[in-house]
Amino acid sequence: MISLTSVDFSYDKKQRLIDNLSLTLDRGTIYGLLGKNGTGKSTLLKLIAGSRFPQEGSVVVDNIEAKERDSSILSNSFFLPEDFKLPNCSIKSYESVNGVFYPKYDQDAFYSLLDKFEVDPEKRCKDLSFGQAKNVGIAFALATNVDLLILDEPTNGLDIPSKSQLREALLRGFSDDQIVIISTHQVRDLNQLIESVIILDHGQIIFHQPTHQIEESILFEQSLSPLQSPDILYSEMGLGGYINLKQNTDKQPSPVDLEILFNGVVSNPSSINNLFK
Repeated sequence: MISLTSVDFSYDKKQRLIDNLSLTLDRGTIYGLLGKNGTGKSTLLKLIAGSRFPQEGSVVVDNIEAKERDSSILSNSFFLPEDFKLPNCSIKSYESVNGVFYPKYDQDAFYSLLDKFEVDPEKRCKDLSFGQAKNVGIAFALATNVDLLILDEPTNGLDIPSKSQLREALLRGFSDDQIVIISTHQVRDLNQLIESVIILDHGQIIFHQPTHQIEESILFEQSLSPLQSPDILYSEMGLGGYINLKQNTDKQPSPVDLEILFNGVVSNPSSINNLFK
C-alpha cells in the first residue's frame, strides 16, 4: 500500500505545486492519474518514487518512507519518466547491466516484448528513434515485474500497433500484488485499462473513484442537440452530437469516457463528487 499524508512540495517559495495532498493507493489496482499541464502530475509520481522529497507530510510505501530510498523499495519499484532516455550503449548492454537490480526481472519477457514492438535487440540505443527508445523503456519496465510500476505518459511517441501491444502486455502481466500508476493525457489510449481514476488540479486531488463506481454513479448520455436541464452536470459536443453527464439513477453500468469525465470534473468538481456521497 502507498499512503501520502498532508504532502506539500514546491520548486520555489512563491507557489506550492503539491498542496496538502493526501492519497491512498492499494495493491491490485491500475490507477489513471489525470490533470492539466503544470498541475504537478509528474512531481507527484516522483514523490511516490522517492526521487523528490516532500517539504511537509509523508510518502510511505509498504510502511517505509519513500525518501529513505530503501533498497527493498527501490528493487521492487520502477519509474518510467515521460522524457525517458537511454545511455549510449547497446540494447543488450542496457538490459544486462540494469536487470540485475530487480529480483523478479524476466529477461525472456524483455526480449519477447521487444519482438512484439518490432525493435531489433542488436541495435545501439543511439540509433533508435524516439518511439523505439520508448518501446525499449516500456519493455524493460514491464519485464522487471516490480510491485510498484509508475508510467509517466507511456503512450507519447508510440505508433498505433505499439499502443495496442502496451495495453495487451499490461493486462497480461498485471497481478494482484502490483500497484500500477499511469499518468497520461492520451486517455483514449488507456481507457479500458484504468481501474481507478485520480484527477489532480492545482496541486490537490479533486476526484478519486474506482471505475466501477463511476459506471454506476454517472450516466454518459448522448443527445443530438444541447439539452437544457438542471440534472445535467456537464455537456460537451462530440462527433454525432453531445455527451451529457448526469446522475445514473438506474445504477445500470454506463460506459466511461475518461476524457469527458475529466473535463466534467474540472469544470464542476463539487457536483460530480456529490454523486458518490
